[in-house]
Amino acid sequence: MSRTSIFQAFLIALAAVMTVLGATNELPPTVIECSGLAETISTDTETIATFSDQVVVTGNNLKLYCDHLKVVAVRKGDPTATLGSYGYFKSLVATGRVRIVQGDREATCGRAEVFPNEDRIVLSEEPVVRSFDDHYIATGPRLLLYRGQRRAVIEGNNENRARITLPAIKDLGFEEKKNLAPETPPAAQP
Repeated sequence: MSRTSIFQAFLIALAAVMTVLGATNELPPTVIECSGLAETISTDTETIATFSDQVVVTGNNLKLYCDHLKVVAVRKGDPTATLGSYGYFKSLVATGRVRIVQGDREATCGRAEVFPNEDRIVLSEEPVVRSFDDHYIATGPRLLLYRGQRRAVIEGNNENRARITLPAIKDLGFEEKKNLAPETPPAAQP
């Protein structure tokens, strides 16, 4: 079997697993494409797939771009089969020019670790999360994003502080009195 047909079989198996996993919710399959090498290695307990060069992951309300992707899934089925069946995904680790687009926001960084069963993503290596309308921009050494909560935790340190940039706040101070003579103190009483 050629590399191309193994890769195609892998993508079909991955799409089938994602379809089965999402069948109750009618979720679209997850598709992973790359212009470089795609390799799958199975052990008795895990199936590990790696992708290189212009990797694009398209999933349910998600698009991920990176230079390298490693997918680790729990293996199920016959442990002696050449390619194991995918169970649930343990992790996806994207590295190199990572860009994640989801809904009205995007994240960029050097490394993104996705933990589907924990409903969280860990961004590191100069992460930035921003809304497309630029109503917010969040940066720091490490950002944690939580699925379904629209919640982000920014971990700062002394060298690289957590930072959030938000729209301007209106002036909450007192308005200056215009064209009025300065108040004169009351005259002293004798």
